Amino acid sequence: MKSSSTSISSIGVACLLASLRAGGDAWAAADVAAPAPTSAARATLTLSQALEKASRNQPSLRQARASTEAAAGRVDQARAGYLPQVSLTGSYQRTTGNFSPRPGATSAAVQAAPPWNTNSYDFFNFGLGASQLIYDFGQTSGRWAAAEANRDAAQSAERTAAFTLRLTVERAFFRARAAKALIAVAREGVDNQQRHVDQIKGLVGAGLRPEIDLARVRTDLANARVQLIAAENGLELAKAQLNQAMGEPNPVPYDVAEVEMPALAEEDGSAAALVDAALARRPELTALQRQRLAQDRLIGSLKGGYGPAVSATAGATETGTALDRLVPNWVVGAALSWPLLQGGLTKGQVREANANLQGLEAQIEAQRLQVRVEIEGALLGVRASKATVGAVADAVANAAEQLRLAESRYRTGLGNAIELGDSQVALTTAEAQAVQARFDLAAARAQLAVALGLP
Repeated sequence: MKSSSTSISSIGVACLLASLRAGGDAWAAADVAAPAPTSAARATLTLSQALEKASRNQPSLRQARASTEAAAGRVDQARAGYLPQVSLTGSYQRTTGNFSPRPGATSAAVQAAPPWNTNSYDFFNFGLGASQLIYDFGQTSGRWAAAEANRDAAQSAERTAAFTLRLTVERAFFRARAAKALIAVAREGVDNQQRHVDQIKGLVGAGLRPEIDLARVRTDLANARVQLIAAENGLELAKAQLNQAMGEPNPVPYDVAEVEMPALAEEDGSAAALVDAALARRPELTALQRQRLAQDRLIGSLKGGYGPAVSATAGATETGTALDRLVPNWVVGAALSWPLLQGGLTKGQVREANANLQGLEAQIEAQRLQVRVEIEGALLGVRASKATVGAVADAVANAAEQLRLAESRYRTGLGNAIELGDSQVALTTAEAQAVQARFDLAAARAQLAVALGLP
């Protein structure tokens, strides 16, 4: 508030210089020509509607859902290794039939170079092959379990994205709500300053007050108008941020509903008890724990690379030089694959996975500490904001009484324009602080709800 007051004061000085150059009548004409705010009927946006729009439109949430779906697809891929694998092949060739002797043949007749010619023949080859993994020392089952844990982690990450989006929307909504309230405060200030100008103009015309009083209140009126313009721009900016949070690139005009963030039953509880409850609910922790489980399963799968893999195989073929003279054959058997020497590949993979597991455990501990800090900070924010709301209510009441007394003193000739202007500024400042305090309380409650992992 201090920085905004300073900027407003500097703009007010510029307005005062312009008014002195243009003359008091020009300011009066500007008062009449000031455009009135439009009163066109607009739809009212509630907080629940804003959250629903964000859930439907926000690209970040759609991205999180897509990541969850991709993780589910990886589960299907990992499970495929345990299911039967069947393939159908077919080929056609146009080939010559010349015989080529092979080295090491024992028959002299075979070793002799046979005659050759350029005649060619059709050759058809159709085959059906099947295999079924029997056992691979946990490689496939480990990858399957790891994929399932990663899918669960992605679901928790999606919930985290939804929580983060909810907080963003709530803060943006209440920021817009506060900006709307600040416009009402600024308009009240303009109306009061205009009333002061009208009163003092009559007193100056009657010779009861010096002209400097009129210049003073006109400056105050100009500053009040600057504050109103700033408040209106602040509302438009807050709406733009709210539209972004909702994922609305082309929103229709709307007004923000006058709602308050309800109190939470947990806001008066102890931080220690709330931390214990939050640790079991926070989706960030759940996601990390699922990732740790996935990494543990992956380590088991990689260690299976030290052992063999056994599969059952079967196949059938039909071959021949014509489709009506194909010769069938079939085969069944078993296959054993055992990588005896890999140059340390499996050892290096296990080492990397163990290091990643240690990193995830460190992330979990860091997240636990972060949860504690967030809850303690949110609790302090709620309690400080509640105390501030009560304090600024007293400040508004006292400032209103101060302005009433200043106006009375000025009418009776006991006060001056400086005292009157200062009293008006004090009331406007107190009312703006009250609006800010209500926004801070709503934001702190929203932050506490997300910190606790409340739905």
